[in-house]
Amino acid sequence: MLLERNHNYKANILVVDDTPDNLRLLSAMLTAQGYEVRKALNGKMALTACQMLLPDVILLDINMPGMDGYEVCKQLKSEDKTNEIPVIFISALDDVLDKVKAFDVGGVDYITKPFHGAEVVLRIENQINLRLLQNKLQEKNILLQNAFDELKAAQVQQIQNEKMFALGQLVAGVAHEINNPVSFIYGNLQYANEYILDLVKLVEIYQKEYPNPTPKLQATIQEIDLNFVVHDLQSLMGAMYRGTERIRAIVLALQNFSRLDEAIMKSVDIHEGIESTLVMLEHRFKETAHRPVIAVVKDFAALPSVMCYASELNQVFMHILNNAIDALEMGNGAWRLGTKNRLQEDAVISLSQENFDTTQTLASQQQILNSHGSPQILIQTQHTSKNTVKIIIADNGPGIDSSTCSRLFDPFFTTKPVGKGTGLGLSISYQIVVQKHHGNLTCYSLPGEGAKFVIEIPITYSTL
Repeated sequence: MLLERNHNYKANILVVDDTPDNLRLLSAMLTAQGYEVRKALNGKMALTACQMLLPDVILLDINMPGMDGYEVCKQLKSEDKTNEIPVIFISALDDVLDKVKAFDVGGVDYITKPFHGAEVVLRIENQINLRLLQNKLQEKNILLQNAFDELKAAQVQQIQNEKMFALGQLVAGVAHEINNPVSFIYGNLQYANEYILDLVKLVEIYQKEYPNPTPKLQATIQEIDLNFVVHDLQSLMGAMYRGTERIRAIVLALQNFSRLDEAIMKSVDIHEGIESTLVMLEHRFKETAHRPVIAVVKDFAALPSVMCYASELNQVFMHILNNAIDALEMGNGAWRLGTKNRLQEDAVISLSQENFDTTQTLASQQQILNSHGSPQILIQTQHTSKNTVKIIIADNGPGIDSSTCSRLFDPFFTTKPVGKGTGLGLSISYQIVVQKHHGNLTCYSLPGEGAKFVIEIPITYSTL
């Protein structure tokens, strides 16, 4: 109901009575008090009048032909548009049961005939004032809810900032401490390999020049197994090269993931961020006592560089992939049940509908269909016709019911046991994608059929 707050507003009163004399009397009485008065001779006319213009108060007679006041009030209270209109019953009956019934059907007050003008006006004013107070209370509740929502958003943002700062400090420290000794080792491996080759060459020349070693030398050669040492040295040096390369790649992935030197928006390669995140989570994909190894299926389309906050977008990938792994840890998804992963097939079908390269889509589909029977995460990227980029992260875990799915992005909401999750990861992800990048983050899931998260952000950032 809409009640104006300025003093010039005249409250609108609808008077419903099948007796014309009562209508004229009440109309004259209320008009003299400054009210706008409309009249209705029966229940149907009253309902029609309410649909045309909502009254502020209804004076409703009980005993009317066709449709009595009780039925009119029931119909008013059954509709969202009219259920908040205060209804004051008027009747010549002064029986307690009639009053009780009037309140049961939704009436707020009761006036008996013959009525007194002062009493009618006072009861109407009480209802109008009460409605005004209710409206003010409702407005304050809305303001309080908005303030509460803003406070929660600020808390989430503060936690995100603190997490990013802590992560940045950790990454900077780890990268610095590891990078220097690894660079020293990597840089000297080449020289060490050359020195070893020189020594091996010297031994070979010595064997040719002195083919008959002394008994003591012969015993030493057999003891150390010289031939094995010479042949194994190359394999050993290769393994050391690969090990140091791996450490350097991890350090680079840490730096790329955090991007501490890129707090501003930049044009970046989305695939690079995904790959860095996968390196960070590689230990979680390995086989455990509760599940086999998690297969990560990548289907990357050709993407242009995207204007974004790279470190924060990497955080989104991290949160969603972590949730997918946690879901697969539960061990009762489609892969455990031995059923077909329809969700992943649907994801592939959607690619073909976006007019992507048919050969690539069919190849991806075949790869996915051939990998049933194990926990897996599918990561797909798309360049859409809307000049946006889509990143799809799907798993064949246990899935999510609709009631839970609708609350996934609420701050502090979590389905994990106490101590296993804060309920902030997906909320932070939603803020980053929707508020900071003007994109969309949605979840599609059914129980037993896995979950699919779709991140969509514009390629060129707009401040609008």
